[in-house]
Amino acid sequence: MNDSERSSKQEPSVAKSLFLGKINQTALFPFPLIPSDEQETISMVLASVDKFLEAKAHLFREFDQKGAQPSDYIDALKELGLFGLIIPEEYGGIGLSNTGYSRVLQQVTKYDGSTSLTIGAHSSIGMKGLLLFGTESQKQKYLPSLASGERIAAFCLTEPSSGSDAASIKTTAVKQPDGSFILNGEKLWITNGPLADFFTVFARTDSDAGKITAFIVERSEGLSHGPKEDKMGIRASATSTVVFQNYRIPPENILGEEGKGFKVAMAILNNGRTGLGGGCVGAMKRAITEAVHQADQRKQFGKSIHEFQLIKEKIAQMTVQCYATESVVSMVAHAIDSGHEDYSVEAAISKIFASESLWFVGNEALQIAGGNGFMKEYPYERIVRDSRINLIFEGTNEILRLYISLSGMSDLGAYLKDVQKSFGGVLSDPIKGFGVFKTYAGKKVGELSSLGRDKVEGCHPSLQEEAEIVERYVAAFAAKAEALAKKLGKNIVGSQLISKRLADIAIDLFASLCVLSRVSLAINMTSAQAAADELSIAKLFIHQAKRRINQNLRRIDRNEDVVLVQLADSMTQRILEKKSYPFDTL
Repeated sequence: MNDSERSSKQEPSVAKSLFLGKINQTALFPFPLIPSDEQETISMVLASVDKFLEAKAHLFREFDQKGAQPSDYIDALKELGLFGLIIPEEYGGIGLSNTGYSRVLQQVTKYDGSTSLTIGAHSSIGMKGLLLFGTESQKQKYLPSLASGERIAAFCLTEPSSGSDAASIKTTAVKQPDGSFILNGEKLWITNGPLADFFTVFARTDSDAGKITAFIVERSEGLSHGPKEDKMGIRASATSTVVFQNYRIPPENILGEEGKGFKVAMAILNNGRTGLGGGCVGAMKRAITEAVHQADQRKQFGKSIHEFQLIKEKIAQMTVQCYATESVVSMVAHAIDSGHEDYSVEAAISKIFASESLWFVGNEALQIAGGNGFMKEYPYERIVRDSRINLIFEGTNEILRLYISLSGMSDLGAYLKDVQKSFGGVLSDPIKGFGVFKTYAGKKVGELSSLGRDKVEGCHPSLQEEAEIVERYVAAFAAKAEALAKKLGKNIVGSQLISKRLADIAIDLFASLCVLSRVSLAINMTSAQAAADELSIAKLFIHQAKRRINQNLRRIDRNEDVVLVQLADSMTQRILEKKSYPFDTL
């Protein structure tokens, strides 16, 4: 490992640093580009994807209605190599980086969300644990057939009584005297469940080594799947239950370490989020393109509707959200590819931001299409249906918001504890105490003025005003987070409405920094005039983010949370008793 690789691995989390009022310049600027040695490979894959999927585009509505992808279609995806995108070349795959993989899924999703999910569930999570934690013998045994698509992979974590609370799974793997395990239980909503021959399964082991273990499971006796689920969206992808009945797992099929399965699961989900993000970007680009054409062709009051300001607002805002999402997803993919070890909060941000941006863009595109948007012969209603699941799977956005907030506050708490310890030793070690006090005092001054405040130093001068906005709000955010840490301590865990606001501020600040970095690069590579649209995107996004952050900062202290919670408790009790909504004008 060279010095640059070592420093990248030790780079502090950009998102967590925001809770401390720090802007991690080296991780943000300059904006990462796809490496030149990979661009040619990606271009060839994209050309193949376009050629194949354009020819099949007329079939996707039929696949959606039938709720299935024909076997010959799946076979064609295998022949294209789309199941081996991230598998290294030595095992028969294409060997794309996370950045390259995300870009390919973006292209696939432009055509069909179900196709993207079939590929993504295989690569992003289904066999990602094998890449991250597998032994060399495990990789030699399974990766070649996974790359060719001879085996399709699925990820088995969710259960009927265990969703967001992954630690509460009930599927058991009981260790036998010979070191093997007997697996029993049921997994729910498993994408590729009916197709898969390779399963990454999480089960309760309750041994001295730990409570949950990850296993590699092949399709054989003792494993079965239920019927395909009839879903609202992504209907053509195959989803089912997967059931294990006295299934024997050989000891060599433990994935990672015994008892460390929860760590394995979280690492897989965090590492795989760029696939979901890329898919969201692709769907947004398709929706925006379709909506603009529709707005051009549809005439009202003697002119195309794109000439009206309310439609202009929609087109501009959809563009801003798509651009910002692509910036965030690219930044997170680069962090993973660069070997950063601490990117889980950034990954959570990218999932929330991408999924909610797509939900907004899909709805706006449908609205622009008017009545046509509601008709199945047009693509808008399917884009909306397909996009809804992104807010739920791979960690609900509610749970991920709590994760962002509590992770950032945890790091802040550790920092404050260190400061407190150092202040306690001021009299016995005045030199050390003075140094810590100087740093702490400088930080406090920085919250009130530009003196000592962390700067956005890599920004183009054209974005000076926007950079200063971000600087000010990073400082204000850190001050508010510090005050909450002192006021609430461990009680922050139960303060979910406050945690949500902290997370939303962190999301806006991180996305703003990603946009500033990307637009700065665009200007530096061309000129402010040539990058005028990108400059407008940055200004719009950051000034809108400023207003959202302002509101969230104010509502941490001044809100209606008590009344809201009281009403929710009262309504829950009344509806359960009455078995219906209690208010009526009759």
